[in-house]
Amino acid sequence: MGVNSNRVEHIWNPEAPPPAETLETAISVTISTHAIQMPPPSEAHKVCMPPARTTAQKLRHRLSEIFFPDDPLHRFKDQTRFRKLVLGLQFFFPIFQWAPHYSLDMLKSDVVSGLTIASLAIPQGISYAKLANLPPIVGLYSSFVPPVTYSVLGSSHHLAVGPVSIASLVMGTMLSETVSYTEEPILYLKLAFTATFFAGLFQASLGFLRLGFIIDFLSKATLVGFMAGAAVIVSLQQLKGLLGIVHFTTKMQLVPVLSSVFHQKNEWSWQTIVMGVGFLVLLLTTRQISMRKPKLFWISAAAPLASVILSTILVVCLKSQLPGIKTIGHLPKGLNPPSSNMLYFHGTHLALAIKTGLVTGILSLTEGIAVGRTFASLKNYQVDGNKEMMAIGLMNMAGSCSSCYVTTGSFSRSAVNYNAGAKTVVSNIIMASAVLVTLLFLMPLFHYTPNLILAAIIITAVIGLIDYEAAYNLWKVDKLDFLACLCSFLGVLFISVPLGLAIAVGVSVFKILLHVTRPNTAVLGNIPGTQIYQNVGRYREAVRVPFFLVIAVEAPMYFANSTYLQERIIRWIREEEEWLASNNRSNIKCVILDMTAVTAIDTSGIDTISELRKILDKRSLKLVLANPVGSVMEKLHQSNVLESFGLEGLYLTVGEAITDISSSWKAHP
Repeated sequence: MGVNSNRVEHIWNPEAPPPAETLETAISVTISTHAIQMPPPSEAHKVCMPPARTTAQKLRHRLSEIFFPDDPLHRFKDQTRFRKLVLGLQFFFPIFQWAPHYSLDMLKSDVVSGLTIASLAIPQGISYAKLANLPPIVGLYSSFVPPVTYSVLGSSHHLAVGPVSIASLVMGTMLSETVSYTEEPILYLKLAFTATFFAGLFQASLGFLRLGFIIDFLSKATLVGFMAGAAVIVSLQQLKGLLGIVHFTTKMQLVPVLSSVFHQKNEWSWQTIVMGVGFLVLLLTTRQISMRKPKLFWISAAAPLASVILSTILVVCLKSQLPGIKTIGHLPKGLNPPSSNMLYFHGTHLALAIKTGLVTGILSLTEGIAVGRTFASLKNYQVDGNKEMMAIGLMNMAGSCSSCYVTTGSFSRSAVNYNAGAKTVVSNIIMASAVLVTLLFLMPLFHYTPNLILAAIIITAVIGLIDYEAAYNLWKVDKLDFLACLCSFLGVLFISVPLGLAIAVGVSVFKILLHVTRPNTAVLGNIPGTQIYQNVGRYREAVRVPFFLVIAVEAPMYFANSTYLQERIIRWIREEEEWLASNNRSNIKCVILDMTAVTAIDTSGIDTISELRKILDKRSLKLVLANPVGSVMEKLHQSNVLESFGLEGLYLTVGEAITDISSSWKAHP
């Protein structure tokens, strides 16, 4: 009889076999009801020790599993020196992997994709620089050097590199809380470049040291709430441009922003409002069209640049009738000027630059790797996370020395790049070339571009960060994840962007600690006709075996949970004895700990097992361990705890333990 997957239940009403008169009778009943349909019991298998290894070998294996789970050097085995040199170049510079196979057809696709994302990158670059409280030209600089650098070092074929809204918002918020970008623009610019350098240094270090698991502490739940809160704050901040307000708060909390909007009603400009709302509706409409019909992706991709051109023409033609509309003003022509001399490595604000770099570095790295892996999965190729960290880090370090601020892979531009048919990262080079032409020849055309169009572009871009469906799924699946999401969202809205993120990470870490310190335990019963033992609370057909209590521990046994596990196991025994007494059943004689899921144990866990055995001995109960894994078995042996268990204290499976102990009881009643 197999397990019927359609009979999983949440509540089980136990139906144990009728009470036995004596121990021998009960054992006979157990064997007759459970073993008749099974193969004849054979000799119990011995639980083996793992192969002997030195401490150095164990440490080497453990470090290899932590830092090199993908075994990056396997491709170099049994290769000639020349082949190893080629593989080394391909490993550090992925461009050598695809360049030899590059074709004219691929170039055509990449040119179309590159020009398409350039039409989106140029207005977004200017807009996001304003979001970071930086000169608009810095946004264009950041769309030139970083994409070219990434094209040589990056492993993703579809990642479109440039400024992104989240990193821009966080940088602008954290720096402006201490330094005014209007009163001290040079110092602010120095801190932005320095923060970018430290962001890149941190990112590259994570990749070089293979510490990418650190960014995993930013869970999906945390990011969903954080991005939604940031999107709301960013959108409200853009009311300054949409309403034509001159004196606006620099704070990034909900209450100060709304207060500033309504306290400056005398500065509202109806011309700005009409034009701004009109272009915002246009951009949102094109976005909806592209979302409903993905083949029309080019409509939303071209809409921002088309809106910039159209709004600029309107302002130029109607300059006398639209005096209240504020424009970008003069933007200098030319390539990125060097900024290595502006890096700020000493002084009172160095800690601020480092802190801003770390926070923006983590956020941009998380977004870049997530976006790269998303589109790689759609095309069935692999993106090496550690390579991506080094590529993104090195391009930000190079950018900090060439008047750029924090950049990474943008989801919106990468989606456009993917839909436009990009084949390789050459599309980034084409985009950078288009930005280069703009920097050299087209900058005067942006002089009369109104600020309102930048606000409309930012709102359209960030509104997609509000993921209602993801938040609803979090509520349905995991309430603690939803709590982390909600804390992140409210923290960003009412406290601050970095503190909101910190609160959400704290809730996520608390969730991890809760699972570690309070692991699951369950009572197991036998599926009749099999040697399978499952949770009696889930399977209606699972029945308790008389005289035995089988308890599964579903987590490693560490110092953090050892006391809890001891108390919980003793409670299981007490509850089982009370249930048996109330139903006139024979009492338990043996407690079996199923250690299949106990993947590790420390000295506190070993002490817990030893203490449990002593407690049960005093109550005339036998403690048996079933299926300890290799590392657990080794530590139990080294601690000499197994000597106190005797011959019938350790078994390979729960079924063998019950069969062997029942047989010995029957032979010696």
